[in-house]
Amino acid sequence: MAQRPTRGPRSGSGKSGPGRPAGKRPDGKPTRAASRTAANAAFRAPKPKIEPKSAPKPRTLVEKSVALAERVLPALPGKSAGVQMIPVREAEEGLRLDRWFKERFPALAFGHLQKLCRTGQIRVDGARAKTATRLSAGMTVRVPPLKDESGGEEGDEVAKPAVKRASVDDRDAKDLRQMTIHEDRDVLVLNKPFGLAVQGGSGISRHVDGMLTALTDRSGQKPRLVHRIDKDTSGVLVVAKTRLAASELARAFRSRFARKVYWALAPGVPRVRQGRISTYLAKGEGEGGEGERMMVAEHGDDGASHALTYYAVVEHAAQKMSWLSLKPVTGRTHQLRAHAAHIGHPIVGDPKYFDIENWQLPGGIQNRLHLLARRLVLPLPSGDVLDVSAPLPPHMQQSWNLLGFDAEKYDPIVEAPEE
Repeated sequence: MAQRPTRGPRSGSGKSGPGRPAGKRPDGKPTRAASRTAANAAFRAPKPKIEPKSAPKPRTLVEKSVALAERVLPALPGKSAGVQMIPVREAEEGLRLDRWFKERFPALAFGHLQKLCRTGQIRVDGARAKTATRLSAGMTVRVPPLKDESGGEEGDEVAKPAVKRASVDDRDAKDLRQMTIHEDRDVLVLNKPFGLAVQGGSGISRHVDGMLTALTDRSGQKPRLVHRIDKDTSGVLVVAKTRLAASELARAFRSRFARKVYWALAPGVPRVRQGRISTYLAKGEGEGGEGERMMVAEHGDDGASHALTYYAVVEHAAQKMSWLSLKPVTGRTHQLRAHAAHIGHPIVGDPKYFDIENWQLPGGIQNRLHLLARRLVLPLPSGDVLDVSAPLPPHMQQSWNLLGFDAEKYDPIVEAPEE
């Protein structure tokens, strides 16, 4: 049987030729057969066994307890991302936990705060706490990651404490500085303009209390209101710069150590030029859609509180207009406005209490409330005495000029008796 001739390798067959390694093409790349062989070998090869890394087993009882706590309560202090451990400052001594959160995290809703306390996510010195828990200086409050409940996107963290505010309303800060007529380490005294509310309410978008956030210092202290005057009343408004000062000043106001003098413009001239007005006042409904107003009441009436005011006529223009100096001893809502109306000389421009029929506003006098918180004498926490006065607002200065009144005149009832 004849043998078949041996053929040499064909070009492109993938087999090795002279000077070429086995399994390689002329361009040096592996042949298809070589690639299949390598892939099959890799598939059939046993895969290496990967041993999971395991943490060392706890040996002591303490280590076992910590490991169990981390597994069951992953939200323990220092274990969750975003957890803050915030120390209580000396100025926050005695503050309730809910008030502490209100000052540091104003966007946190009270209901959510209760839930965080109930589930143990908020802790004081490592222990569970209630919203009514009283704090002491040096304690540490554990604050978990919080969500913004003031209109932010879901998942956004509540704004950091006031010490880390992202921005400050420059306009509010500038306006407050322009209003400032006295400042020391304890207090800020503002000359509040006509029409600016002291606190928020229905239909009020801008007010002093909200503006004070712009003056929060680096330690997180926001100036605090210690008393109020009506939106349309101009003049002296005292603000405490620290929580301790606020507490001391509020006590001074409650104990009647404060001496307050107001100026007002009223129609006519009181028959008794200097006297005292003592009534009981209670909240009632005004007529003609005037809303809530204070009404003279009898002792024992529901909601009635005693109100005492000293007054004097400083000057008058014929028998048409009087410049009144008013000194409230008590501090009831709308007290001076209600008392002026009670003696038949309501304050000019008062939309609630001016009740003289067919009375015509003299030309050149604006129909705005003519009531100024003129002067305040108040003991300060430092032991000093604050004695500050505010100038007439523009609309009252215009009326004073028209009537020929001199704002530099001596106030006759600064030293009026207290009882």
